[in-house]
Amino acid sequence: MKAMIFAAGRGERMRPLTDTCPKPLLTVRGRPLIVWHILNLVRAGITDIVINHAHLGDQIEQALGDGSQYGARIAYSPEQTALETAGGVAAARHLLGDEPFLAISGDIYCPYFDFEEVKDVLHDADMWGNPYPADKRDVAWLYLVKNPPFHPEGDFGLTMYSVTNDGDPRWTFGNIGVYRPEIFDGIAAGEYAKLGPLLRQYIERGQVGGEVYEGEWHNVGTIEQLEALNVTRAPAARNGAAK
Repeated sequence: MKAMIFAAGRGERMRPLTDTCPKPLLTVRGRPLIVWHILNLVRAGITDIVINHAHLGDQIEQALGDGSQYGARIAYSPEQTALETAGGVAAARHLLGDEPFLAISGDIYCPYFDFEEVKDVLHDADMWGNPYPADKRDVAWLYLVKNPPFHPEGDFGLTMYSVTNDGDPRWTFGNIGVYRPEIFDGIAAGEYAKLGPLLRQYIERGQVGGEVYEGEWHNVGTIEQLEALNVTRAPAARNGAAK
């Protein structure tokens, strides 16, 4: 399995820090946000990583190089202007291949997430080995989290392991998901496109699965959040998390 880390955002709410440093390179508990992801991906055996970038992207390439210092193989998908998440995937399709891939935002902090769990969430067959028809199988698997204070209304419902557009309670999309690449076929390379509307189409068809992740998770969106994380002790490694 390959992974894509979204790193093209401008990070407006983190200014002035992000005027001179891309948001995924901001340091949390001793290392850049994006490096937490890379180390945890490698621990799970996911070593082929694609990173898109736009704002100050040359700094990301200089800092991470080809990934060999982390045991990874990193390929970059530069964007002149940020294309949003679905647009970023479409631009990087030639690097991602034809198999399901993991995608995660470069500005979230989830040090305990075990990426080993994502490898088999999109099954092509039922428990008896019978293949699913293409219009019945899940095309995406989303990891949802409890609604943070800045997003109390949430994004999606969840019935068993099926994500719904409605429902109560509602959960927030944790910006971690596994996707079949063909769902991005309708987006041209270089086109600006958000992921949310695309997902909702497949959710309406009953083709998106998901689960709630209850481990430590932060969307590091403000300087205050960054400072709060950095005044607490770095967590001890567990469940394959980076250390």
